[in-house]
Amino acid sequence: MQPTIYDIAKKTGFSITTVSKVLNNYPDVSDKTRAKILKTIEEIGYHPNSHARALMTKKYWTIGVVFIEQLDIGIKHPFFNAVIESFRKRVGGFGYDLLLVSKNIENERRSYLERFQHRGVDGVIVVSPQNYDEEVKELVEHEMPSVFIDINSKDVSVVNSDNHYGSILVVDYLYSLGHRKIAHIAGAEETLAGKDRLKGYRDAIAKYQLNLPESYIENGGYFDSVGGQKAMDKLLLLKNRPTAVYVAGDLMALGAMKSIRKHGLKIPEDISIVGYDDIELAVHSTPSLTTIRQNTDLIGAQAADLLLQQINAKKKIPIGMTVPVELIIRESTIDIKKC
Repeated sequence: MQPTIYDIAKKTGFSITTVSKVLNNYPDVSDKTRAKILKTIEEIGYHPNSHARALMTKKYWTIGVVFIEQLDIGIKHPFFNAVIESFRKRVGGFGYDLLLVSKNIENERRSYLERFQHRGVDGVIVVSPQNYDEEVKELVEHEMPSVFIDINSKDVSVVNSDNHYGSILVVDYLYSLGHRKIAHIAGAEETLAGKDRLKGYRDAIAKYQLNLPESYIENGGYFDSVGGQKAMDKLLLLKNRPTAVYVAGDLMALGAMKSIRKHGLKIPEDISIVGYDDIELAVHSTPSLTTIRQNTDLIGAQAADLLLQQINAKKKIPIGMTVPVELIIRESTIDIKKC
């Protein structure tokens, strides 16, 4: 017979309430008491039944995960993967599991909200929404605790990287290397990242009064390598070819580098390239990619903390957080003043 919470209470001499507080990570238990109860749990091999735990705490101990992005690659995207892994570790430390849902249940298509209500979750994290569609709006407006990554809203908790400043850092750096013909491969403008990074690029170009042609901006689409390659192909057809290209995502940058090599040019000798994200592939590319590093560990952890705060308060708490970025200098850029 499996041991129960009552067996733990009897063996330790503490009340059911105290044991329950330890099991559910409540802070108002002394370290000595917590250590004794945890030791006893390990000794007797106690594993709480999830249904009983839910009844006892009035929580499902589950957090729903939604990916909304055009490429339909979801968690396989390196940036999203890293953020969710950080988020998972943080909430897992407090006893929560993650639930990635399908909107199809019993051969019926249901909204994300309906699916979460059907399965039972304590809160939801929504990663990388495009412009609001009805399903995103439904999650924003519902009372269920939620946190969003890469969205602008005053109605919910949001965690975003400082996309605008990241672009400023790139142009500042390229300008310091002597580049004056700096092009930009932008991400889709219906995404927050694409829009903010493009605005940062425009603001930085204006700061240096570079007066660059509009043809120096190419849309790379939804941050994939194919979009980056096609955009770079177009830039290379320009009569007044850029000496440097700032690409709004590392996967797009890798595609752009492929295009440059296909045209018989060298990186960085002929064209310098800067990406954005600092995915793992960036350091392993040839040459290694200069890029803007997003702090995925901090994004995931802060998103987790904001959501747990709402779950514990049993209400939505609209808070916006911006996570700093940093420039990572590698081999794909060159000082043309020294060439």
